[in-house]
Amino acid sequence: MTDSYYAPVVHVADERDEGRMLRDVLRKRLGVSRRLFVKLKQSEEGLTINGEKAYPSFRLAIGDVVEFRMEQESSEDILPQPIPLDIVFEDEHLLVLNKPAGIIVHPTTGHYANTLANGVVHYWREKGESCRFRPVHRLDQDTSGLVVIAKHPYAHQQLSVQMTEGTIEKRYRAYVFGRPPQEAGEVNEPIGRVPTDPHRRAVLADGAPSLTFYEVSRAYPCGASALDIRLGTGRTHQIRVHMGWIGCPLLGDSYYADPQWEATELAALVKDAIGRQALHASLLAFRHPVTEERLELRAELPPDLQELERTLEGLPPL
Repeated sequence: MTDSYYAPVVHVADERDEGRMLRDVLRKRLGVSRRLFVKLKQSEEGLTINGEKAYPSFRLAIGDVVEFRMEQESSEDILPQPIPLDIVFEDEHLLVLNKPAGIIVHPTTGHYANTLANGVVHYWREKGESCRFRPVHRLDQDTSGLVVIAKHPYAHQQLSVQMTEGTIEKRYRAYVFGRPPQEAGEVNEPIGRVPTDPHRRAVLADGAPSLTFYEVSRAYPCGASALDIRLGTGRTHQIRVHMGWIGCPLLGDSYYADPQWEATELAALVKDAIGRQALHASLLAFRHPVTEERLELRAELPPDLQELERTLEGLPPL
């Protein structure tokens, strides 16, 4: 076997597969996309059963060891740069990072360097791995926390299905002005793009369905709150928009700042404590796309949010 392939995805046939054609098991049981299936068929070493080259029409018996291998790819358009990475989890299929605030996940127009992608591509090159940069989801530039990157197409496809089905659990810690209307509740309001500003989002009647769950973790005497937030959907700027909608905009969020809150004494007192939206992706839980093991990964609060907590705890009632 050449080294131009990713680590194989292995499946041992059981009674549900007995007598079924390989193509049916790959497509219907393992969820291999049509596009990837075509690539596997065309690849010289893409499909094997019990170590021997296999064809899609081969019928399986109980105990047959099915392996499929994808040819390696790379992100030639991304400049490798030595950027420090906080790796939370890694195997031959996935890389999960704790992204610091202030860094963009993927290069965009005008931001070709100093992104998370630049650092990951350099890291892989140093390890001798050839992978295309495939983030399963993204975080805003000034949001810190967990980001999942798939190392090959099948892992990306399977995790994308979980994202679409809402089975990936995503939890955040947010620090907001004010108090939510309930100690624990939900915001179920549609979010759409603001016509006059393509980057801005808002609650709009014709927006996409959007659901956010929140729970008050700490109510500070000064009038701020720490919230534990769970996403029911994954819209752009969802937490920032929904929290503003219920009258609790995020501390430090200049883009979605509420003028009334920004004019308060509390805003002045925390101005130097946080220089970005006070939002951190603290937990991700999902089914591993290959082993199907449940993974629950956490990222501790970064130093700036720890400092913000200390500041809020020390402020008197305002």
